[in-house]
Amino acid sequence: MDDNKINRNALTFIGLATEYCGTLEQAQELEREEFIDNMLRLLPRLYITMSDVRPDTASQLEEFEPLGTYVEESHYEQIRASIATLLGEDDTYLETFEEDMKYSDTPIAASISEGLADIYQDLANFLTPVRDSEGALTEAAIAECRENFAAYWAQTLTNVMRPLNHLHFQ
Repeated sequence: MDDNKINRNALTFIGLATEYCGTLEQAQELEREEFIDNMLRLLPRLYITMSDVRPDTASQLEEFEPLGTYVEESHYEQIRASIATLLGEDDTYLETFEEDMKYSDTPIAASISEGLADIYQDLANFLTPVRDSEGALTEAAIAECRENFAAYWAQTLTNVMRPLNHLHFQ
C-alpha cells in the first residue's frame, strides 16, 4: 500500500471497519452487554471517520469497475441471526425515520440485527478488495464505500444507535 496515497483518516477507517466486522463475526461469543458496548463505541467512530475520509480518486472513480459483492447471502444471514439471537426480543424497535412512515397509520418495525448486518455487508465488501489487492484498490474501495455510506448506511448507522443506546441504559 502506498502510504503517500492513503491518508490517515482512510487508514483509521480501514482499522475501524476491520474491528467492526470482527466484532460482528464474533457476536455469538460475546455477552449481550459487551456487544452493545462495543457497538456504541464503534458506530460513532465509524460515522465520524467515514465522514472525514476524502478519497483522492473520488473524481476518477469512473475509471474503476464496481468492486463487487463478496458477502454471500448465507454469511449475511449468519451474522444477522447471531445478533438477533443475542438481542432476543429487543432486536426489534419502532422506526420513525422511515420513508414509508409518512403513508402509514401503523408503526414501522425495524431490526437492529438487520441494520448492523447491512453495515457489515458493505464494510466487508470494502475490506475484501483492499486486502486481496494488497492495497492496490484501496482508493477505489474507499470511494465506493463513501458513496454507499452517503446513500445508505450512514442513515442505517444512526437509526440503530438509538435503540442500542436505549438498551445500554435500560
